[in-house]
Amino acid sequence: MEKLNWDTESMSPNQYKIADYIQKNLNFVLLSTEQEISDALQISIASVSRFWRTVGYKNFKEFKTTMRKQLNISPAGKMEHIMNHVNDGEIEHHQLHLSINHLQKTIEYFSQQDFNQAIELLVKAKQLYIHAPGPSYGLAELMKYRLARFNLKISILQKGGSEILEDLIHLTKDDVVLIFGFVRLLPEAQVILKHAKEVGFKTIIITDQLVSSFTNNATVSLFASRGEMWEFHSMIGPTFLIENIIIAIGLKNKEENLERLDTLSELRGKFSNELPR
Repeated sequence: MEKLNWDTESMSPNQYKIADYIQKNLNFVLLSTEQEISDALQISIASVSRFWRTVGYKNFKEFKTTMRKQLNISPAGKMEHIMNHVNDGEIEHHQLHLSINHLQKTIEYFSQQDFNQAIELLVKAKQLYIHAPGPSYGLAELMKYRLARFNLKISILQKGGSEILEDLIHLTKDDVVLIFGFVRLLPEAQVILKHAKEVGFKTIIITDQLVSSFTNNATVSLFASRGEMWEFHSMIGPTFLIENIIIAIGLKNKEENLERLDTLSELRGKFSNELPR
C-alpha cells in the first residue's frame, strides 16, 4: 500500500481527518467523488476541495491522476466500493467481512522495523507502564497477564486527571510507557508524552490513526485498524497486534521463557486439587 508522506504540521483537524481517510482507503478514494468523501467524513465539500492544495495538488483530479500512475486500483478496492452500497445480508457475515478487513488493513500498514523496535524497547524496559483508557483496558490486562509469565514488570496506569501525576513521578529513563491512542489522545496521554521528553523514558503508541498530530511524538507508533470514526470500533486489529507482541517477546530469551512456562505447568499439576482450573 502506498504510504503518503504529507507535511502534517500545518493541517487543521478536518484536514487530518481527510488525510487519514485517504491513507486508509486510497483505492476506494480513487473511485469516489469529493461529495462522497464529504459525506463519509461529515464535513463540507469545500473543506475537501481546499485539502488538495494543502498537500501539493491543484485539485482532486490531479491527485487521482498522480496516484493512478503510482498504483493500480485493486479488486479489493472495487469490491469495497460496491459493498459500501449494500445494506442487506446477515449481520454475522457482515461483521466477519469487517473483521477480515480490519486484519488486512493492519497487515497492509504493518512496519516490521517499527514492530522490532517496539519489541526491543519492551524487552529491555526496567518497567513497562500501560495507559489504556476505555475499551483498551482489556488489552492492557491481557498484556499484563501474558507478559508477566516472561518476568516483565508491568503496571497499568489507572488514574485519571491530575492523579496520574502520582504515577508519573516514579518513571525513570529506563522505563517504557505503552499508550493506546484510538481516534485521539486523551489529555493524560499528552502529558505522558510531554513528560517523556523531560525524563527520557521511551513511549510506544498503538493507534488507529495513520495520519495524526501525535504519532510523531512517540518513540514508536504502531497501527491497528478499528474502522472509521462513524463505524462501530472493532478491537480485532488491536488484539491481533497485541498477541503478536506477546509472542515476539516470548521468543526473546526463548529457553528461559519456556522453562518458566514448564514450571507453571508443573505447579498447576501439583496443586490441581487445591486450586482446580
